[in-house]
Amino acid sequence: MTEIYLNYVGGRWVESKTGKTFPNSNPANTTETVGHFQASGPEDGEAACEAAAKALPAWSAAPAPRRGEYLFKAAELLEGRLAKISEEMTREEGKTLPEAKGEVKRAINILRYFGGEGARQFSYQIPSERDNVFCYTLRKRLGVVALITPWNFPSAIPAWKMAPALVAGNTVVIKPASLAPLSAYRIVEALHEAGIPAGALNYVTGAGGAVGNALVEHLAVRAVSFTGSCDVGNALYEKVTRRKIRVQLEMGGKNPTIVLKDADLDYAADVLVNGAFFSTGQKCTACSRAIIEKAIYEPLVEKLVAKTRKLKVGNGLEPGIEIGPAVDAAQLETDLKYIEIAKNEGAQLLCGGNRLTGGIYDLGFFVEPTLFAGVKPEMRIAQEEVFGPVLGLMVAEDFEDAMRLANCVRFGLSASIVSRDLTRVHQFINRIEAGLITVNLPTAGVEYQLPFGGTKESSFGMREQGPAALDFYTETRTVYMKYA
Repeated sequence: MTEIYLNYVGGRWVESKTGKTFPNSNPANTTETVGHFQASGPEDGEAACEAAAKALPAWSAAPAPRRGEYLFKAAELLEGRLAKISEEMTREEGKTLPEAKGEVKRAINILRYFGGEGARQFSYQIPSERDNVFCYTLRKRLGVVALITPWNFPSAIPAWKMAPALVAGNTVVIKPASLAPLSAYRIVEALHEAGIPAGALNYVTGAGGAVGNALVEHLAVRAVSFTGSCDVGNALYEKVTRRKIRVQLEMGGKNPTIVLKDADLDYAADVLVNGAFFSTGQKCTACSRAIIEKAIYEPLVEKLVAKTRKLKVGNGLEPGIEIGPAVDAAQLETDLKYIEIAKNEGAQLLCGGNRLTGGIYDLGFFVEPTLFAGVKPEMRIAQEEVFGPVLGLMVAEDFEDAMRLANCVRFGLSASIVSRDLTRVHQFINRIEAGLITVNLPTAGVEYQLPFGGTKESSFGMREQGPAALDFYTETRTVYMKYA
């Protein structure tokens, strides 16, 4: 019998007030239901906010190192369940088992990192220009924070939002994506077993329109952190800013990799394949535009096609599989729609471009990794986020032309360059319009101890991850003390 998972409100596991649930299906095998989750409504979101508000005084009064101890304990519990939780992630989201294991390990590391931040919430002392006046700053928690997380990193992103929020003394209500709620559930479960006080952390599943709106509109909520689509993020921004509360948005990307003529072509091809196709291209930091200097365009494209055709697509639980399915039927439809759009706009299909069928493929949402040549900057395939395994190849006359092409989109999340020319590399770093910049590495692949966020329409608000994360979840108070 398929397990029914409950909400977590006020320290208790509870059914939703709607009395309804929804199934979470395996995108690689839609005959398998991973679990049933609560189809919560606005009343459930409101109850979670009220539980968080009630718990706030005691939780925020606890010493920050003590709050960090709960994160350390939860990390230890998750580490003992690594194999199980990784397999569950592959079954609910579709990514390969090695990728899932890497993500769960990352979530564990995030909890440990921010557990340590309990003893490192630094403020500073500033000399006064007046006699016998001592000046310093304090970090203070915001209050109740609402966290709305996506399905593509269902363990890491909830961890990197929950951990700094909690250690800073806020109480939390998290609503995970309905396509992958089990991974976040396991983190909440571990924190519960670690003994976190009732109400400090609350977990509610359900549709964004029902639960998400209730969280955003509740008067107890003083900050909202969201990762997801631009459309939803922009709508959320309109609601939140009317209340003048803090908001953090991480949204789309149309990330370029520039390959200059001095690059090692085999290495460059590996960087592009990794950045574009791993995790089925379902990363906001995935590379979707390869901007290749004209002198090496044809030989690099030949290598890219050969490497792309060798990628093994299938159920991520099977050994040797490199690319899993699209997360659901809607994302598969989006991938195929943009492939048709690219063809109609005049891009040349080099390989892939089809839904995979027959045998195990009929059970899931599989699409071939796809390469398009002849992509022009005005094409939709060069401007709009697909969020699937589709890479457009663009020709640059020289470095200046490559920079023009790289920056001519409304997004600015991540960008990379492959080159051994240090002058060009530094020019790229200084001029690229992106928040995450990599050199001789894929556009995707970030570490928890460093700030994360983009520019232009990719992000709004303060950075996530690393020590910068605490800036969003705290406010600074300034103290002037006359002591004589």
